[in-house]
Amino acid sequence: MKTISREQIQARLAQQHATVIVEALPPRYYQDGHLPGAINIPHDEVESKAATLVPNKDSFVVVYCANTPCPNSKIAAHTFTKLGYQQVYEYVEGKQDWAEAGFELEVTAMTKAE
Repeated sequence: MKTISREQIQARLAQQHATVIVEALPPRYYQDGHLPGAINIPHDEVESKAATLVPNKDSFVVVYCANTPCPNSKIAAHTFTKLGYQQVYEYVEGKQDWAEAGFELEVTAMTKAE
């Protein structure tokens, strides 16, 4: 499994390289705070949602979850790879590392429709 560091993600975002950032945690954790621009595809929904939410299998995909012990990002990254995505990277340290480094997390407010 290919991995990516916080610094590499920041560099891609700063240089505006096309990057699909995927949080592999359940929606309630995503809504509490996620990496800038991240979309939410829980690890057990990648197979059913990837084609719709990430239609280009050549996309540069970064998958993360809560922290290093959290297995969700590894599971999601493996599923993306199995589905034929070519550039899948796991940000192993995840959201905890991002926040502890002092970087902002985006918060998504729940609506009544959710």
